[in-house]
Amino acid sequence: MVTTRDILSSGGQARRIDGKAEAARLTAEVAAAVATLKARHDLTPGLAVVIVGEDPASQIYVRNKGERSREAGMLSLTHRLPESATEAELLALVEQLNDDPSIHGILVQLPLPPQIDSAAVLAAISPDKDVDGFHVVNAGRLATGQAGLVSCTPLGCLILLRRTLGELRAGRLWWSGAPTSWASPWPSCCSRRTAR
Repeated sequence: MVTTRDILSSGGQARRIDGKAEAARLTAEVAAAVATLKARHDLTPGLAVVIVGEDPASQIYVRNKGERSREAGMLSLTHRLPESATEAELLALVEQLNDDPSIHGILVQLPLPPQIDSAAVLAAISPDKDVDGFHVVNAGRLATGQAGLVSCTPLGCLILLRRTLGELRAGRLWWSGAPTSWASPWPSCCSRRTAR
């Protein structure tokens, strides 16, 4: 399994990435940008995370997302639905969040219970609020070199690599065991030079 503490090879020398230090630095940068938005435009970015069920790993992931968002000065709301929630209930919540002007980003935590069609739920999220970058509109924009929201995991990894190794040049990229949800955007992220 590859982690941010893994050793990467660059120019024949191994380098260890301090993921925690880079995360703290990025959180501080985001907090400064949020403070600027508040000061200049009286706008507090709002993130709504939706979780269905009690999957332990998802619970931890959602908790951490909320903590990081609040650390950066954002509005962070978590909507918890029971494992028995229906697709119609989830779609109604997504529609409500799409229409809420205080919410600028929506994230539906996957996996969803088997009675809910994940593709239908992801398609219902407004592309402009789809912070996971999973909506077909955002995937299409990214694949064609247009501006769109990018899945956070590959973008975060790319930012980490660029900050550690400098400008990335043409070459081969290899990963092991990466889920499609974040592995698929890698070629477009790298070719677009998305992370600065």
